[in-house]
Amino acid sequence: MTELVATTPGLYPLPDWAKDELSDLKGHQKGDLIAGDEGPEIVDAYDRTRAEVVDAQVDAGLDSVVEGQLRWDDMLAHPLTIHENVETGGIVRYYDNNNFYRDPQVRGELTPSGDVAAELEAVDADALQAVLPGPYSLADLATDEHYGDEADFLDAVADYLAGEIEAFPDHETLFLLEPSLVENPPDDDTNERASAAIDHVAEATDADVVAHTYWGAVPEKTYAHLMDADVDAIGFDFVTETEDALYNINEYGTKEQVALGLVDGGNTLVESPETIRDRVEWVDENTHTDFDRAYVTSNTELFYLPVNKFEDKLQALGDAAALAEVDA
Repeated sequence: MTELVATTPGLYPLPDWAKDELSDLKGHQKGDLIAGDEGPEIVDAYDRTRAEVVDAQVDAGLDSVVEGQLRWDDMLAHPLTIHENVETGGIVRYYDNNNFYRDPQVRGELTPSGDVAAELEAVDADALQAVLPGPYSLADLATDEHYGDEADFLDAVADYLAGEIEAFPDHETLFLLEPSLVENPPDDDTNERASAAIDHVAEATDADVVAHTYWGAVPEKTYAHLMDADVDAIGFDFVTETEDALYNINEYGTKEQVALGLVDGGNTLVESPETIRDRVEWVDENTHTDFDRAYVTSNTELFYLPVNKFEDKLQALGDAAALAEVDA
């Protein structure tokens, strides 16, 4: 019987009160975004928003609780944009949507900063789930002005993320978000290295590691290499590209655990718990794999949503897992 774990891939929307308060404290310009050295008033505001979204997850009945990444002004690029050896350049589009981030230009050695670890230390909840960009996506979002070679840069980013993880507090799960495997997949020469980089980051923790992919399905050659990475689960976007996601599982197999992106993180229409459960059952009926555990989640980060819809989707995910447990 498959264990269902209700969770999310993090990156939450800021509550409206926090937007107003932080706008007054931080300002409105590019240079006013988080740089890792915020003062006590800003730290306090983020502490209160963190507590609010952690409580929202617990109240919704989610099984794994994330920090929320509310400080991540630059979305997945955040761990680099706050690094002392990284300068931020111009504003660039965050994949194919209407969000933008500061171009992290790496100009020196990437050494662990402890920034994400400090965020996790501040979470007061059981079943902590850490969230990081995957090494391939983080390297893809950045500009290398130091290492001078794509392969060396990818390895350096993987080393950097592994070093960050070594400072993490106890956590049960780590989600590595890898949308670039879909949006800008590795070429033939890079596929194996991208998989090895994920493998290297996963080795840094004893927690279960999920390589979560979204905004479509990973091309099959890249997927075949991704299967070589020693992660516990691969995440699939069953909102954007159902058939190709299903094809990868049935053609190449998958891990004994799986992450099912069944709730649309970019659409305000709230799925009912029954709809989510039906989608879980549909995946089960249409794949040839018996999963030990299925992470039931949104396909993408949730920061695109208004706060009320975000909270409704948390509740739907929690209720969907509870419904399935009752049926079992």
